[in-house]
Amino acid sequence: MSIIFENIKEDQAQTYSVVLSAAGIEFDFIRGTHGWNLTVGNEDRERALNAIASYLSENEAHSQKEMAPHDTYQKTVVGVWVSLILLAAHIIITMTGAHRMLVVSYGASAAAILTGQYYRAVTALVLHADSVHLVGNMVGIALFGTAVCSVTGWGLGWLIILMNGAAGNLLNAVFYQADHLSVGASTAVFGAVGFLAMRQFLNRYREPRRRLKAWIPLGGGLALLGMLGTAPHVDLSAHILGFVSGITSEITD
Repeated sequence: MSIIFENIKEDQAQTYSVVLSAAGIEFDFIRGTHGWNLTVGNEDRERALNAIASYLSENEAHSQKEMAPHDTYQKTVVGVWVSLILLAAHIIITMTGAHRMLVVSYGASAAAILTGQYYRAVTALVLHADSVHLVGNMVGIALFGTAVCSVTGWGLGWLIILMNGAAGNLLNAVFYQADHLSVGASTAVFGAVGFLAMRQFLNRYREPRRRLKAWIPLGGGLALLGMLGTAPHVDLSAHILGFVSGITSEITD
């Protein structure tokens, strides 16, 4: 008999016994001074070592794959630039005195959208009720818009955000049917929050050891919706539907 490992721990001994049994190699364990000694027949020494080395190599590769990041984060501040575009649009609209007319003509009117004016679901995202409304959405776009673009690239990222905002407004029109008019980029902001929350959930849920923690990002997204999306005088249903659209867009990605 030949000793191939000395003083190994009990869990290692159990693992190696499974590997050697699967390879059809006879073995024995002898209690050592500080652990277990693994012995095999002299004629099986090389085969046993190769079987265990192969197992360790495959297991290490699998562990590294699990630990590898699922997203490539790109350095970008594109959300800041888009928030400044929203600011510029609001200043121009206010200075020209066209605010009320544009809100009536291009806001997310449920009745108008349901009669075929679907463009309102997009144009409403650029219009804001006042400066306070604008600043809140600028911060949201700067933070969450940048976060989405950092994992998807800015082109795809803004397409996702825009589609989620428009989808939220369209669904909101279906919900209200009539007598409802809303404006603002917050539907798109919560679409970005939903997309990010679901992306983190799926990344973690794919790994069995992290499935319990996978619910934390979704819980955080819902908490943000609760804190920022339910203030007085906000369109709660649009925020919720934007968030749901964001979740759905990542599931179907």
